[in-house]
Amino acid sequence: MHFREAVPADYEDICKLVSNEHELYLVYPRGIYPFTVEQVKHLSETRKELTVAIDDAIVGFANLYDFKDKEKAFIGNVIIQKSSRGKGLGKQIIDHMVNAAFSKYGLGEVHISVFSDNVTALLLYSKLGFQPYSIEERQNYKTKRVALIHMKLARPS
Repeated sequence: MHFREAVPADYEDICKLVSNEHELYLVYPRGIYPFTVEQVKHLSETRKELTVAIDDAIVGFANLYDFKDKEKAFIGNVIIQKSSRGKGLGKQIIDHMVNAAFSKYGLGEVHISVFSDNVTALLLYSKLGFQPYSIEERQNYKTKRVALIHMKLARPS
């Protein structure tokens, strides 16, 4: 497994990581299913550190957004290919993004947001040391009430 910057030639493969409307909502709530190259292109224009995880092919994607000076940024759009889940790739891509936030950008904190029904991600982020600090009420793609849990991880001293 290795990570590299996503390039426009990867956008179609990134779109294929999202297999249904529910997954897209969990990964990119403002996205419209099906996930398209145009939507990934928009992300590339508004976010930093677009990263693909590669294991013979693209099996994961994540990025950083909402930078506040040297203080903090959010990890976003984290997705692992369905057939590659449960193998530790989520942990690896989050570790990679955290390392980029702290070492490349010199941030003091990294934040991540996760919907309450995404139990696998919620438990992973908690296990990696992210602590919840806020809960926001949202509506999902079916207009059902859901909780968006905001979590953060401080830079090690």
